[in-house]
Amino acid sequence: MNQFLLDTNIILYLLGGRLAEPLPEGHYYVSVMTEIELLSYPVLDTQAEQQIRDFLTQLTLINLDEPIKTKAIQLRRQHTLKLPDAIIAATALTLNVPLLSNDLRLNRIYDLDCRQLKIFDLPTS
Repeated sequence: MNQFLLDTNIILYLLGGRLAEPLPEGHYYVSVMTEIELLSYPVLDTQAEQQIRDFLTQLTLINLDEPIKTKAIQLRRQHTLKLPDAIIAATALTLNVPLLSNDLRLNRIYDLDCRQLKIFDLPTS
């Protein structure tokens, strides 16, 4: 069975109806950092929060443990990543699963299997 870690941006695209294709079949993980990012938007209304919480219950939540913390420190120092990106990338590397993310900065991490997904462009007005 395929396994993947979902980055915050992929979940936002999915919930916002912007993914051009369905997610590949498999088992999905999510970093606690992604959970924090998704649920901490200041303008998040009750309905959107519930949609996010319902979606997260379908995934396996990975908390920050010692191996992930150590790898995040290493990645942050080597690649000058923002802390959330370092934690998410470290989670994928520690689990040894591909990271589904459209964050181009994460592609420069040579040992990270980072896969981008096609999205629909937002209409311009």
